[in-house]
Amino acid sequence: MNSYFYEPRAGHGLPHDPFKAILAPRPVGWISTIDDRGRVNLAPYSFFGGMNSNPPMIGFASEGYKDSVRNAEATREFVYNLATRPLAEAMNQTSAALPHGEDEMAFAGLAAAPSRMVRPPRVAATPAALECKVVQIVRLNDVDGKVLNSHLIIGQVVGVHIDPAYLKDGIFDTLAAQPISRCGYRGDYGILGGMFEMLRPVVTPPAG
Repeated sequence: MNSYFYEPRAGHGLPHDPFKAILAPRPVGWISTIDDRGRVNLAPYSFFGGMNSNPPMIGFASEGYKDSVRNAEATREFVYNLATRPLAEAMNQTSAALPHGEDEMAFAGLAAAPSRMVRPPRVAATPAALECKVVQIVRLNDVDGKVLNSHLIIGQVVGVHIDPAYLKDGIFDTLAAQPISRCGYRGDYGILGGMFEMLRPVVTPPAG
């Protein structure tokens, strides 16, 4: 079967790099941290995901040594705030390149709520938030061993907040929460259009 093939280091030859459009949807890592002076930072990261389930761990990656990385390294704590369609415009505001030390949460008009197990606050309006303690910060290398200015921050979830309005018979209603995701190029976002259930197959061992 024919395919359009390219080697990233040689260039893609297309109007826009398709990598981020292929790697989609990607949940938005909306990360709140504080610096060593207690100043709040809130920023969205499009390279984010779950790393482990027991114990629960999540991670976000930053291209560049940004405030979220600096703060997480200094305090060893961060909070993941679920970014949803009703909060999308505010989330986008927190991506602004504000001066160091300025509070993006306040800039976006978001109310803060205190966390229980960590010092960074959470976004009060989010349907769910995960309080995390940093377990590892990895400086990424490429295949040639070149050290990149890219950082992977992995945190263990030590506290979970859920708005009871999104708990239906003890199950978190993901569809009702309307989480948003990155779906391609610089301005492309999406929301869940529907869900379906598909269970893992059960294989019966052969007799004898």
